[in-house]
Amino acid sequence: MRMICTCHIVPKDVLERLAGDKKLSAELRQAARASARLSDGLRALRNQAGALTQLAHEAGAHLVELAPSPKVTVYDCKNTQTLPGTPLPGAKASKDATAKRTFAETTLVAKFYKTVFNRNSIDDAGMTMMSSIHFGKGYNNAMWNGTQMVYGDGDGKLFVDFTKGDDVIGHELTHGVTQHSLQLAYSGDAGGLNESVSDCFGSMFRQWSAKQDVNAADWLIGADIMGPTAKAKGYRALRNMAKPDDKAALAPQPTLYSQITPGMDPHYSSGPPNLAFCTACKTLGGNSWEKIGQVWYAALTTSGAHPNMTMPQFAARTRQLAAQKYAAQPAVASAVDAGWKKIGL
Repeated sequence: MRMICTCHIVPKDVLERLAGDKKLSAELRQAARASARLSDGLRALRNQAGALTQLAHEAGAHLVELAPSPKVTVYDCKNTQTLPGTPLPGAKASKDATAKRTFAETTLVAKFYKTVFNRNSIDDAGMTMMSSIHFGKGYNNAMWNGTQMVYGDGDGKLFVDFTKGDDVIGHELTHGVTQHSLQLAYSGDAGGLNESVSDCFGSMFRQWSAKQDVNAADWLIGADIMGPTAKAKGYRALRNMAKPDDKAALAPQPTLYSQITPGMDPHYSSGPPNLAFCTACKTLGGNSWEKIGQVWYAALTTSGAHPNMTMPQFAARTRQLAAQKYAAQPAVASAVDAGWKKIGL
């Protein structure tokens, strides 16, 4: 059984780096340090959930539809670390902006997957999409824990409320989609692909929501969760899919497949496949989710479980699918090929 996934939007080493930055106040350094440690503690929950998902798929249990469409639920942790927290039955119209936003954005992610990819919730069987907000005190992260979403409020300076990033929400919920499809591991090439797939679909969701084409999109991940102190230090996002090595990103990444090193954190090894996807989209033009996104979704969902898939294998699969799905539109396959060649594959 292998579903070792950290799946937090902010890499642990970034939090540790901030915790060691003596130019920051003691309060902010402590918030970053505590967030890194707490994120570690949550990892065990997700590992077990991933293992159970694999068992369920092997038994065929995932083939039973739970509901024709997913129910969206929101819980309030009230700044404790108790999950799921207390239920908020009126989240859709809540006076708590975080609760209202979480309900709205999660509902929109469900609509995005249904209308664009004909997928019924995270597991394609109508599973409830559950979120817990106000997790911890000053918790600087958001994550898919294997069964539900968990959002911190941020410390207000380095990071703000993590529900303010629609791409963050789309990214983390896509970890759930990957858990219920390709089941990518969280190390080696598969780990980088795991993170990249979430960035790709998180960015697509953001673009789809804003009705942006590939040229209007900023291709940034996490721009809306950056706090004033982080911005003052020159950071504008966590990652930049169009320019993975962007120094204005909190976590700059390699751009070429050959630059990925053994043991590299998936938040960094995702840079090359992110650039491949972005390049393919920009080469073809139009809306990212209409053709290139369809190819990526098919690669994610039509191969069965493939936990140790390599990036060359994923590249070959997308090339094959692009040629098959859009045989009458060779520009699609050409764009996909250009994307992978950009990173040396």
